[in-house]
Amino acid sequence: MGSLSLSHSLRRLWALERFGSSLRFFIALTVCMGWSWYSGQMELLTPLFLGVIASALSESDDSWQGRFFSTAVTLICFFFTAAAVELLHPYPWFFVIALSSTTFCLIMLGSLGERYATVAFATLILAIYTMIGLEQSGDVLVSLWKQPTLLVIGASIYGVLSIIWYGIFSQQPLQHSLARLFREQCDYLKAKSALFEPLRNMDVEGHRLAIAKQNSRVVAALNDTKSIILHRVGRRSNSKVNRYLKLYFLAQDIHERASSSHYPYSQLAEAFFHSDVLFRCLRLLRQQGDGCKALAKAIELRQPFDYGGGHSAALEDLQGAIAYLKQQNNPEWRDLLRSLRALANNLSTLDHLLRDAANPDAIALTANDAILDRDPKTFKEAFERIRQNLSIHSLLFRHALRLSIAVAAGYGVMQMLHADQGYWILLTTVFVCRPNYGATRTRLAERVIGTILGLAASWVLLELFPALWFQALIAVAAGVAYFTTRTTHYKLSTAFITMMVLFCFNQIGDGYNLFLPRLTDTLIGSAIAGLAVFFILPDWQGRRLNVVLGQTLRSNGRYLKQIMLEYTQGKTDDMAYRVARRDAHNADAALSSTLTNMLKEPGHFRRQTDIGFRFLLLSHTLLSYISALGAHRETLAHAPTYPLLNQEAQLIADSLETLAQQLIKRESIAVHCDAEQQQSYRLRDLPEEEDDTLRFLQTQLLLISQQLGSIRTLAAHVLNSSTKQVEDRQ
Repeated sequence: MGSLSLSHSLRRLWALERFGSSLRFFIALTVCMGWSWYSGQMELLTPLFLGVIASALSESDDSWQGRFFSTAVTLICFFFTAAAVELLHPYPWFFVIALSSTTFCLIMLGSLGERYATVAFATLILAIYTMIGLEQSGDVLVSLWKQPTLLVIGASIYGVLSIIWYGIFSQQPLQHSLARLFREQCDYLKAKSALFEPLRNMDVEGHRLAIAKQNSRVVAALNDTKSIILHRVGRRSNSKVNRYLKLYFLAQDIHERASSSHYPYSQLAEAFFHSDVLFRCLRLLRQQGDGCKALAKAIELRQPFDYGGGHSAALEDLQGAIAYLKQQNNPEWRDLLRSLRALANNLSTLDHLLRDAANPDAIALTANDAILDRDPKTFKEAFERIRQNLSIHSLLFRHALRLSIAVAAGYGVMQMLHADQGYWILLTTVFVCRPNYGATRTRLAERVIGTILGLAASWVLLELFPALWFQALIAVAAGVAYFTTRTTHYKLSTAFITMMVLFCFNQIGDGYNLFLPRLTDTLIGSAIAGLAVFFILPDWQGRRLNVVLGQTLRSNGRYLKQIMLEYTQGKTDDMAYRVARRDAHNADAALSSTLTNMLKEPGHFRRQTDIGFRFLLLSHTLLSYISALGAHRETLAHAPTYPLLNQEAQLIADSLETLAQQLIKRESIAVHCDAEQQQSYRLRDLPEEEDDTLRFLQTQLLLISQQLGSIRTLAAHVLNSSTKQVEDRQ
């Protein structure tokens, strides 16, 4: 019994997402610490530790072959960067020019993709780590080659561990990513279930806003999983990878069906207030959410997934409740019951999808299972991608220029205060300065608070444990804690990295002397980052809200066109359809993120926040109605009224495209459109079809068309408000 309990505990520990990387980090730090102690050269500890950190920061989820290539490139970049820092360090003017130019170029490399951005940022960090090593080295490390070599050795130790790990446990990143995806799906389904509470005065807008925010998290998880799969499928397709690829496609289908809306929920609650039908929908959605959570756990623990048998009874109860309502022969419920039947069919298909997840090997991949890879494949494509971003309108270009100027300013302040120290000013500036004001403001506060906490904890521990060998253990523990929390709790990770550095430096000097300089440098670096993001080409979210809104409408229109093409030609789930669906949800998530960042901006720049959130509610509702059409795709090309419905759908898509273009180009938008009003009348007055699918298509198009008037009104307000802001600034 005890062995089974231990095995289960180890399996749960292994399933933790940060366990593998934290274990590699711990081993690398321990090797560096052991080497330094064994050789009696504790001055080696700082550059070795900093090299390990830089290598860990450059790590991306890849196959072992990709990780090997990435590590080799990273180590070469690290060595030449460290050597260049040492060569130029005695010449401040040349040094600051080279540092600023390198910062700009490295940030611009991010336009090639996430992996390039990660390596480029880690290389920039290593350049500053080299300066920190020089700051503390004194006359011990006098050789030009020794400091870069130690940094690269530290980076190599972690890099080799990473390659070995990815070779042995190649599927672990995929497992963690898919588990995280299905957990987000669980939260989305449960958030969606709240709409089915039959309350007359329910805060529908509040629930929809929460759903839109959760949708952005699901979209982010889908994108992360897609990226990891791409790094594996393209190199070595095998049964294990295909298994996870099928689960990824399954998650996409679940997301489309979960995000579908079949009727205004307030009208359903009003009509069926005295029925239990909505409660049954709520119960089934929550059960399916629990199923997604159980699937996530099964993937992490590498155990069989059992969906359970209670869901069939819940589906039968729902179907029975709808049948009972139909027997009442209430003519006012005719359209509502048709939508309820479509909803029940959607939930039934969701149930089947989750059952299929119990045996993904039995799911057949189609000829249309390719995933679009947006990364450049040739030097020409890479150059073209960078060239496209060399514009003042590019957010990446503005961030690169802003950060390079901030780094130069930080170096200038450092030279004025203490030329031989102060490189933590640069490090703080690089870590704190984010692409937008809201993120920078949050990071700035967390960095300062984390540094203060780290200094306070370090002082207490230095007093309690004066033995150097014990302080070395604390340094390793703090380093592992930093790495574990760096992406989830930045405040804590800052505290831990502060502790690690202080205890490392205390091995060769007096750590107490570093307390005040570290705090001062952090405050100065944070101030420079804050001023840079405020004054140097600031990316105020409100000023580009019209563009984000336009891109959202344009993506929804293209998604609708792809759906209608599927109704015409038959359901294929080809790449064009999946790309259109993903773009629509990405645009919806981008709008939610933009509005969240706007809330953190100064009052003058967030005047349009209320309008923006109202627009988010409308656009997300619009996307939900469109997703419902996607969830019920089947061939209707030969149906009598389908050509008329298809024509109306194309008109709606054209209207969305026109509104998008007007928003992006800041062209005048009429609040009222007779053509859209007439279209709603036509869709409402079309002859009723016996076929539920055709009637459902008509109902959904009517619901979509009825959103256009409110969207048009808000779009006009957005342009009028932004025009007024421009006039006020003038």
